[in-house]
Amino acid sequence: MPISEMRRLGLIGGMSAESTTTYYQLLNQGVRARLGGLHSAELLLWSVDFAPIARMQAEGDWDAAAAALSEAARRLEQAGAEALMICANTMHLVAPAVADAVSIPLIHIADATAEGLKAQGVRRPLLLATRFTMEKAFYRDRLAAHGIEAMIPGEAGRERLHAIIYDELCQGVTDVGSRTAVMALIERARAEGADGVIFGCTEIGLLLEPDAVGLPVVDSAVAHVGAALDFALGT
Repeated sequence: MPISEMRRLGLIGGMSAESTTTYYQLLNQGVRARLGGLHSAELLLWSVDFAPIARMQAEGDWDAAAAALSEAARRLEQAGAEALMICANTMHLVAPAVADAVSIPLIHIADATAEGLKAQGVRRPLLLATRFTMEKAFYRDRLAAHGIEAMIPGEAGRERLHAIIYDELCQGVTDVGSRTAVMALIERARAEGADGVIFGCTEIGLLLEPDAVGLPVVDSAVAHVGAALDFALGT
């Protein structure tokens, strides 16, 4: 494919920097795998300082978060991006506002995740994510529109998982005890009827290997990248 035919992706990243690194690697590896040779992805990255965004999340100031990401989206469009990716699950809570701020499409992570689940025949997966993504309706409702009924851990499990994500994974720390705790959540959900697992935080893949889970897994970051590659390469 001539470089002029590859669509340029605009990434809103930094939430966290750990998973944005994964996005960059997967997008470039994906283009090389599909086109061969020395091909790599055409990308524009706006990487935010996560600390203020995390504070907005904790304080429930989603209007300020939407404004910050909308500004990033406009800058990326002005710089030549032809589609947007918010490189985080939780911040898709403000995806409607971000999409409204620009004229280019926003590739939604929950849609990509749902397609990956349907491809594996999963209809009742366990959603592993931040408390915001697990407890607020924006993500589970988006999955439900695809016929996916997401399960979430109990209160204690949600609290532990949220702490693992923010206090460890977002800061580049992986802990064996945390891995064991998350696997226990998965086993409990399997006993309650879960037929799959969503790595619904883009950092979960840093902690768990999908092959070790024992149920069909969709890593939301990987699914998101796949959808973006389809857009960028016209497939």
